[in-house]
Amino acid sequence: MTIGFIMISMIWGSTWLAIKIGLESMPPFYGLAFRFSLAMVILFVMMKLRGQSFPTDSTSLKLYVTLGVCSFSLPFGLVYWGEQYIPSGLAAVLFAVYPFVVAIYSHLFLPNEPMNVPKIIGIALGFIGIVIIFWNDIHFGEAATTGMLAIVFSTMLQGVAIITAKKLGKHISPISMNFGGMLIGVPIMYLLAFILDDTSTVKFDAKGIGSFVYLGTFGTVITFVVYYWLLKRVEAVYMSLIALVTPVLALILGTWYYGESFAASVFTGAGLVLSGILVANSKDLMETIRHHSQRIFSQEETE
Repeated sequence: MTIGFIMISMIWGSTWLAIKIGLESMPPFYGLAFRFSLAMVILFVMMKLRGQSFPTDSTSLKLYVTLGVCSFSLPFGLVYWGEQYIPSGLAAVLFAVYPFVVAIYSHLFLPNEPMNVPKIIGIALGFIGIVIIFWNDIHFGEAATTGMLAIVFSTMLQGVAIITAKKLGKHISPISMNFGGMLIGVPIMYLLAFILDDTSTVKFDAKGIGSFVYLGTFGTVITFVVYYWLLKRVEAVYMSLIALVTPVLALILGTWYYGESFAASVFTGAGLVLSGILVANSKDLMETIRHHSQRIFSQEETE
């Protein structure tokens, strides 16, 4: 499980740069549609090879529609669109607000995951951090501000997706769950691409193809299958901590490849956001560590 957590963190930390590179060759919605089309084909082949069923009961269909709209279409579309106007590292930092969204949604819709003092303090720190990051760019009409708002709004939609998956997806395999979500999301992305994107700007060059192939295989199939597999087996706190790693790696890769530079306020705000995530999850994390430690000691005494 630890290996899966590390793998997801590293791959998702690199996807922000891969998206930015892909945007040099393909407009956002076509790039995303190609990415998920490839991922959907791979998932379908995996389902057939493993002989897995594809549930079509009412609960499963409700989950597929929610994932299609709130995960595999609009949120990613907002991320791709937003990255046209802001650095990839900044986009990753802004997406780190995602655990706060999940904490609030969990409190409202998952009775077993109520809000507590550490979560409230963490959310407050994260909010202050986001305000600091935005502060120098809050000017009506500026594309950078709109791009940043698009990233933050995408986290709100993704929060709906993960809560729904937690509540309704226990009987569905991660492969089938992701395939069903993309089956709904991909047509939406092609429709948005047809309406909003300029087809003349689509270039199937090395950067364009390399981007959606990497994002479709590693950044989608591998990560999302492992993510939802872990979500069924470990506490949500572990999944939230992925957000501690991805912005740091994204900032490093963006600086290395594009020479992206940031004002000191961005790093100050990012530090508060990441600190807020750690504080918000501290109680659950300590309880999880204590629980696993007791289980290990019990096993050693039995042996």
